[in-house]
Amino acid sequence: QVQLVESGGGSVQAGGYLRLSCVASRDTYRANCMGWFRQAPGKEREGIAILYTGSGVADYVESVKGRFTIYEDNAKNTVYLRMNSLKPEDTAMYYCAARSQLGCSWDEGAFTYLGQGTQVTVSS
Repeated sequence: QVQLVESGGGSVQAGGYLRLSCVASRDTYRANCMGWFRQAPGKEREGIAILYTGSGVADYVESVKGRFTIYEDNAKNTVYLRMNSLKPEDTAMYYCAARSQLGCSWDEGAFTYLGQGTQVTVSS
């Protein structure tokens, strides 16, 4: 079993930035795909960024393209989500997810592990 622990959330003003971190509890665990999801109040959880860990190829949902960057530091077994130009509509609980099987997906159900989340609040 692997636990994913997110950190780095907080409250910022619109236009600000945050960097979220996600660390796996087991140093030897290597996911084939990492993802960041978010859930705003009253809305369903949505995938916003995925990373093919083998190739480093990333993809983003349209609403965060050009503002968010997902990347990994293998030496620290950590995946990050750098969020620039934050908007009030980015306010949500943010979760990281890891997929053990080959391939990547936008479907939360395709991921093996999901973290507990970290809150991001953006004020106008």
